[in-house]
Amino acid sequence: MVRQRLKKLINAPQTGLVGVIVGLSIVLSLFAGSYEKGGHSVNVFLNPNTLFQTASDASFFAIMAVGITMVIITGGIDLSIGSIYALCGVLTAIFLRSQVGLQGSDPSLGQFLISGAVCVGIGLGCGLVNGWLVARLKVHPFIITLGTMWVYRGVANVISKGLSVNLPEGLTGIFKATLGLEKGQYPVPLVLMILVTVLGGIYLSKTVAGRKIYAVGGNEAASHYSGIKIGRVQIGVFALSGMLAGVAAFAGCSYYGAASCADAQGYELFVIASAVVGGASLAGGKGTALGAMLGAILIVLMRQSIRTLHFDQNYESIIIGVAVVVAVVLDQASVKLSRRWLDRA
Repeated sequence: MVRQRLKKLINAPQTGLVGVIVGLSIVLSLFAGSYEKGGHSVNVFLNPNTLFQTASDASFFAIMAVGITMVIITGGIDLSIGSIYALCGVLTAIFLRSQVGLQGSDPSLGQFLISGAVCVGIGLGCGLVNGWLVARLKVHPFIITLGTMWVYRGVANVISKGLSVNLPEGLTGIFKATLGLEKGQYPVPLVLMILVTVLGGIYLSKTVAGRKIYAVGGNEAASHYSGIKIGRVQIGVFALSGMLAGVAAFAGCSYYGAASCADAQGYELFVIASAVVGGASLAGGKGTALGAMLGAILIVLMRQSIRTLHFDQNYESIIIGVAVVVAVVLDQASVKLSRRWLDRA
């Protein structure tokens, strides 16, 4: 029994990803250098403050990557996720300021919960629009979400008039709570990332709706003839993707204390890269929530390594792009190898 579990763990697709993350962390720890603090030598990378900051940076990507992984599993793509993030943040910031401005104080628990619900609801609405257009018009999601990407960000720009909207400090204090840790260590985004990953993993692997997502991505024609409503599944995954973009937006704008129409510009590429590096197949039928989270952590570690090791930051996009291409090549090689094994069997 123990041997079987160990073999299953070793053969799991996430095991290799964890190995790469650990290896890159070791390299960063060895070559990052150190500084003196309180008479002690502190590693530039391997210290609690840097690790928590890295986790916080990864959390916003990871939360959205879980949602977009579900879209990718069905064989779709969502290019509007960064724009949904910006629109959710701007509208929520304006809503919250209007409420708090009337009372002239930091938001109460009720206002905090309502503003969070508003942000998530806006993301859910945007996702439903994407899903409905894809299912109704029978147009490839790339085209639909390319259009809505511009629409959502344009709406955010018009509403905010291109200006940054500050949030009350009380809201920032919630997401920057130390929870008993030292100053500068903020675990709330990390906890939220783990929670979303666990819930996403349970939804994909333990529910009927999750199995339908894999079925549609694995073979859409067979799914149709087996009675699965393809349109409903497509609307559902885009709705979840938009909703999680709203969750990430609420966490992000609360953490940084402001929202603007320029927020999350280019995030869609990092989020898609996180999902693909995490094992999601662009051909559909393959992907996990845990892989999405690990992929986001790896992408952020790559960015962190460039800054920590004092490389030219212009190489950042090159390195991440190469990582995505390598992940796609490995995925295709794995598919071909599996087909050969099936043919031989």
